[in-house]
Amino acid sequence: MKKQHHSGPAKSEFKNCLQHVPVPKILLEGVNVIKVNTNGKTRKGFITLSEDKFTLYLTSSKVKSSSSSSLMRPILKKVTSIGSSSSASEEQDAERAIDIGSIDRIQRGQNTHKFEMARQRNTGSGSGSVGSPRGGGSFRSSSKKNTFDLDPNRSFSIIFRGERTLDLMTMPTEEGNNERDQILNALDAILKTYQTAKMQVGNDVLLLRYIWLDVDKDKSNSINATELGVILDRINFYMKKSVLNASYEHFGKIIHLDRSTRKKGLSFEQCATFLHKLKRDTWQVKPVNLIWNKLFGEYMRNGKQRQSVSDITFLQKFLHKKQGETNATIEQVRELFARLNTLEIAHVAAQDEPQDGNCIRIDKNRFEAYLISRENDVFDPNKERLDSRSMNKPLSEYWINTSHNTYLKGDQLTSQSSVEMYMHALYRGCRSVELDIWDGERDTYDQTPIPIVYHGHTMTTKLPFADIIKCIKVFMNFNPDSYPIILSFENHCTLPFQEAMAEQLTSILGPIFLRGMIVVKGRRPNGALDDDYDSDDTDDEESTINADSSITESTIKDASPQKKVRQSIVASQLAKLTLLHGTAFKAFEESQTFPAHYMHSFGESKMRKLCRYGKGRSWVSYNQKNMSRIYPSGKRVDSSNYSPVLPWAAGCQMVALNFQTPDVHLRVNDGRFRENGHCGYVQKPSALMMKDDSVTQPSSVLLSVRILSGSCLPKPRHNTKGECIDPYVKVSVHDVSMNEDKDTVKTFNTSMVPSNGFFPIWNSDFFSFTVENGLVAMLQLNVFDYDVAKADNFIASASIPISCMRTGIRSVQLFDSSNTTSGAFDFASLLIEVKMKQDLFDI
Repeated sequence: MKKQHHSGPAKSEFKNCLQHVPVPKILLEGVNVIKVNTNGKTRKGFITLSEDKFTLYLTSSKVKSSSSSSLMRPILKKVTSIGSSSSASEEQDAERAIDIGSIDRIQRGQNTHKFEMARQRNTGSGSGSVGSPRGGGSFRSSSKKNTFDLDPNRSFSIIFRGERTLDLMTMPTEEGNNERDQILNALDAILKTYQTAKMQVGNDVLLLRYIWLDVDKDKSNSINATELGVILDRINFYMKKSVLNASYEHFGKIIHLDRSTRKKGLSFEQCATFLHKLKRDTWQVKPVNLIWNKLFGEYMRNGKQRQSVSDITFLQKFLHKKQGETNATIEQVRELFARLNTLEIAHVAAQDEPQDGNCIRIDKNRFEAYLISRENDVFDPNKERLDSRSMNKPLSEYWINTSHNTYLKGDQLTSQSSVEMYMHALYRGCRSVELDIWDGERDTYDQTPIPIVYHGHTMTTKLPFADIIKCIKVFMNFNPDSYPIILSFENHCTLPFQEAMAEQLTSILGPIFLRGMIVVKGRRPNGALDDDYDSDDTDDEESTINADSSITESTIKDASPQKKVRQSIVASQLAKLTLLHGTAFKAFEESQTFPAHYMHSFGESKMRKLCRYGKGRSWVSYNQKNMSRIYPSGKRVDSSNYSPVLPWAAGCQMVALNFQTPDVHLRVNDGRFRENGHCGYVQKPSALMMKDDSVTQPSSVLLSVRILSGSCLPKPRHNTKGECIDPYVKVSVHDVSMNEDKDTVKTFNTSMVPSNGFFPIWNSDFFSFTVENGLVAMLQLNVFDYDVAKADNFIASASIPISCMRTGIRSVQLFDSSNTTSGAFDFASLLIEVKMKQDLFDI
């Protein structure tokens, strides 16, 4: 679908972009694997890569031979995308498939909940037990049906469409070889090639290719009118059947298809053209037409309608004047035009592109493609990319992406614990994870203590401490450039179990400690006894302060419940491995005399009281050298979250959230740590590091945002079935009040667009916000599916620090609830216009 001069659509080059990637022959023929199901049961199967290398099939039997090729190909009676079934039985009966575009990552080893369930089944342990074999090697099958030996060195998990997992183990070959790494290296190469190739393809073409497998079930490589209706349902565009059939016939005649060919169906390229015409020919006023005409003029000086724009006009009128990109050069524009003019888009757009070989002009379709591209994202790319030059400061000078009770999958009282949650948190950008560690059982062989992790005195299930450390080691092995991971220990263990913790840390992590890649926060007393330390176990939610009384730090301290005084012994081996020492807070005057490695933990209620009663400035000063960790209230048994912007404004480095709950506040956190390369560390603004109080007072700014349109909005939760969505957008600013004593949220809603997620058009009025603290304030855009009968369904969102926003006409990359852009979410975006009255932000 590139530039061409004849009537028929050109063949899509993107559909063949993976052909040159070398893969082992066995992957095309079918690899013998063991699949681990949700309940921990295992069964045999085969994974097979499709001929075009875009699809990975999971079949229950060896694929049959194709007469047209010496290679083996899957002959499937029923193909359904993995994760789209409505029931477990349907998942077992249907042959399964994963599109390459839906894969987030591939993990080696056994660090998912399904593997944990398989371990429990094979060892006969219950859900609350931790009876894994000593050393954590392969766990052997029992006499139960459908159980197999599962070797970590042959196991792997494909993480796709958010946090779904396909958990497999390769079977040894007849020669006894382990082919896992060879296979996974090939899949990694395919993923890398796909990510590069898709940058030169329009979103609607990418979306069509992504859903093609589910619609073209007969493998005819063509789509008839009925199947086209399925496509429209998948992309959330409703058309009556009679209108669709008429449009299909009319389109076929326009592109000169005879009756028999129209009956057979449209090719991929023709289908892409049909979808593009739907957008182009809408009765609604398209934002791109308004922008184009206003910026460049609908008509040229000769009276003809403007078909294209020159590089110098684009630079001066659009980039410099409208977008405020005053540093952009003509050379950069020409490089951009060269890329845009080779972008693979539908033929209906490509046929109008300028034929000027020197790439000094683009047409309206290419201009629209740029508007919704990631190059034009509202998030400033200079702020989004990693700034390695800023990564040489003390830990106290950074906001650090932090998780609370990382091991939990759900609520704080009865949910399951899983090492999988550590992987999810780490890949979500978290760099401080929490472990609540208690005495467990002793090894049945040599009575070695087995420390366990769970939410103490609750019905949550238990994990071996060693399994979590192994999981973190796996992450570090495959992410060697990661910045330090902080292990926040809530240590409730007796001395023998603490010694076991120290031994497991050193034996599993090894030289990582020496490289400074792992930092332990816990207790590091001067002596063996520690009777003055902080703990997440002691919350101050029930304390009250008389607002009429004189407020001092001592009254805040006295109003809190009496902390339980525990004089505990800290194992010297563990103390030596601990860098950050948690100690109890009394008063900031005292705390500021502590060494830099001393730090405090505060419950969210205590945090709010300190801010409310005038101690915010003292706290900012304390946080310039020492560190603070904030954690959710003990009342949040549902694992809900609080707003992180207020403790950020106080300079608190570690604002711990429940990562298992993808609510508004976690999405705010995701946006904050999108900055600086998603590395989990963001340098605090210099205003929070200055000693002069007058300098640290933030100024306000007037922010205006309007929502113009959306593109390729998917169904909620990666669903492939269901009604076409009725999308609307919630536009919110999360801020801190001028006197820095409370967090605030202001929200506006757009109208609802019925039955159109493919290209909804709002052209809304401006929503205006007075941002009081631009250092920490966040713009959040949440897309919902309106439901007249029940609660509206969350679809996608984006959170952008006000200090990282670009003005002008901008695209907004949308993320799913897991903060990924996998599958259909990869193509979803909004088009917005942003105005800011003044630039006051920290450079």
